[in-house]
Amino acid sequence: MNYAGMNAGSLTFTASLVVVALGGPSVLDTFQVLQLSAYSSLALGVVGLAFVWGILGILSLGHAAFFGIGAYAYAILSIAQGESTFAVAAAILAPSVLAVCLGYFLFYGRVGDVYLSVITLCVSLILFSFMNSTADVSYTLLSVPLGGFNGISAVPPLNWPGFVGDFLTPEATFSLCFLLLAAVYLALQFLRGTRLGRIMASVRENERRCELLGYDPRWLKLVGFVISAAIAGLAGALFTANTGYVGPTVFDLGQSSQFILWAIAGGMGTLSGAIIASFMLQFLASFIGTSQLFNTSLVFGTVIIFFVYALPNGIVPSLQGLLRKLSRLARRQRRRPEVIGDSIKSTP
Repeated sequence: MNYAGMNAGSLTFTASLVVVALGGPSVLDTFQVLQLSAYSSLALGVVGLAFVWGILGILSLGHAAFFGIGAYAYAILSIAQGESTFAVAAAILAPSVLAVCLGYFLFYGRVGDVYLSVITLCVSLILFSFMNSTADVSYTLLSVPLGGFNGISAVPPLNWPGFVGDFLTPEATFSLCFLLLAAVYLALQFLRGTRLGRIMASVRENERRCELLGYDPRWLKLVGFVISAAIAGLAGALFTANTGYVGPTVFDLGQSSQFILWAIAGGMGTLSGAIIASFMLQFLASFIGTSQLFNTSLVFGTVIIFFVYALPNGIVPSLQGLLRKLSRLARRQRRRPEVIGDSIKSTP
């Protein structure tokens, strides 16, 4: 796909997210608004992983570590300060700092891709184990108990910046979450089309050749890694603000695997596919869990196997391929001659 076509598709998809953000609260009930707000925050976390994995080829099996740090940073600071302005900023900054420290040793240490994935997973599991063991009242941060396996509850929602106690309504939070999702998606799509984005893609294709051309793949990987972590931290903050609770499960293997599976189902290298797949699979999980007709894990495994075998390229690339085939078929049909009696007539 050329850049112009990709840009037009990106603008269309962004516009659809904006329409949902502005028009959704008027047609949805309160439960649906709260549910979709949480879904959009998780979709934002998937976008960060899809960016660093699809463009730079960095598979972070422990992407939940950045999501969880952002969630805990928001919960602790919002409770300690009574407002969310600095809490959201800290939720973005804290995982970014971890990504800088971790990424420096991984990329400048020339750690292989497989070992990098395992190390990020180990970091996430270490954080999960540590947060599970903080149930004692002595484990506090800014006078906020960490809660151990019980987590932190009664987390305040988002408020208007600088106005303590002036909390956003669920409808306003819904609009904000979708607008942020649209803004991050469009910004990443724009980055992909820039010179920096194209160089990042070349690192994924052939790191050695990129280095011989005078670029530093380690620096480029570190930049992409930090961007992904910052997006995950923002997603964690929004998710915690919507649910009012955060616990150690944000660091566990299940959370990381969800991000990875949603990115795979959407299609490698497509940010819109990651968003669409995350909403679809979250709706599926919610429906199965509510109806209690089937085992959720069993159905989820079956769905992922279906995607791997039937749609190996993911939802969006497969749909794009189908549309291209239908377009070619339609053009051939228009060019086919029509036989009328003994004469042959070509259709214009």
